[in-house]
Amino acid sequence: MIVVTGATGTIGRALIGSLGGEDVVAVVRRPADLGCRYVLGDFDRPETIARVLSPGDRLFLNSSLWPGFTGAHRAVIDLAREAGVAHVVTVSVRGAAPGRPLGGGMHGDVDAHLRASGLPWSVLQPVGFMQNLLAEVRDGHFHGSYGPGPVGYIDARDVAAVAAALLTRPVAEAGGDHVLTGPDARTHEEIAAAISAVLRRPVAYVDLPVPAMAAHLAGQGMPADAAHRLAALMAEVGDGRWATTTTTVEDITGRPPRSLTRFLAEHATAFLP
Repeated sequence: MIVVTGATGTIGRALIGSLGGEDVVAVVRRPADLGCRYVLGDFDRPETIARVLSPGDRLFLNSSLWPGFTGAHRAVIDLAREAGVAHVVTVSVRGAAPGRPLGGGMHGDVDAHLRASGLPWSVLQPVGFMQNLLAEVRDGHFHGSYGPGPVGYIDARDVAAVAAALLTRPVAEAGGDHVLTGPDARTHEEIAAAISAVLRRPVAYVDLPVPAMAAHLAGQGMPADAAHRLAALMAEVGDGRWATTTTTVEDITGRPPRSLTRFLAEHATAFLP
């Protein structure tokens, strides 16, 4: 059986769709129409997830970030080991490592725990998701502190496709770290031009120094400390560390990742006011 956590998220829904006829059970906090069997469970109570696990199961480990993320995911990993789970696939982020800021550090701690657990594991390390761009464009602008550094944004559906492939092939062929990117990397000015071309109206990227970007995020309701750390992380990404692309999606799934142009064409209406 394949147990899917984070099943109502963008990756989780796409994963369930990709698994098709496989024996799948989703773990959700509340009832949801997912096209597969589901049980109620919550990362805040790891034992509710452990109740679903049986010897030989494959576990997809994913959730949004929150203050208890690291402890909860570590606990689920330990319970998965006790249950005799055959393989854990988790979604991390490119460059994750203990001590890194924000999600990079949280994921890094969980990844390290999984690698040391004795369980067969696969760690998916995507860069930024194309889906995040949809919420960032407002009134013909989107803001950041990326500078000129290109980013190889990936469609979250391609992350799900990789997960589906790994969860359904022999464990011996699936393990390890998998850095996931789109087919090319673009600067945010180039991304703004691509969005403009699809929408047929101007969309501009506004690059801000870290303090100004932190103030912008705080003005949108983000706590000041988190806003500063996120703006600083954008500036780090802008140094080019996410500029290189990989062939991992195609190597694992047999098809290339979706391009930004294709993604924007499929989601053009989502940018409308």
